Amino acid sequence: MTFTVKNTLALVLLSTASFATLAQTPLKGCAAKEANIQQQLDYAKAHNNSGRIAGLEKALSEVRANCTDASLQAQREDNVREKEQKVEERQQDLKEAQASGRSDKIEKRERKLQEALSELTEAKAALQR
Repeated sequence: MTFTVKNTLALVLLSTASFATLAQTPLKGCAAKEANIQQQLDYAKAHNNSGRIAGLEKALSEVRANCTDASLQAQREDNVREKEQKVEERQQDLKEAQASGRSDKIEKRERKLQEALSELTEAKAALQR
């Protein structure tokens, strides 16, 4: 098969498009965690924050040495279960406050329930990262 300039150009464009698509694929699991820490580290270095740099370098080292996607997923699943339990507790607290009829307690318990629901939503979103 003879490659013409037109065929070669088309091949180069297709390859470039493939690499661009790969570069846009969001990172997941430990790779995402490592990239996040690296981004924070770069920012800390740019701003000469030596205390933050030391902590982030340690965190990056630990992620590289110990993180596996399976362990990270298990951690995140545990976190979701904890948040679900917290929501259940807050729902029960709200029922008790409603039974007491005190509006100040009801408002406080509703606010706490909303916070717990928000934390649960964040924990579930982390499962996808």
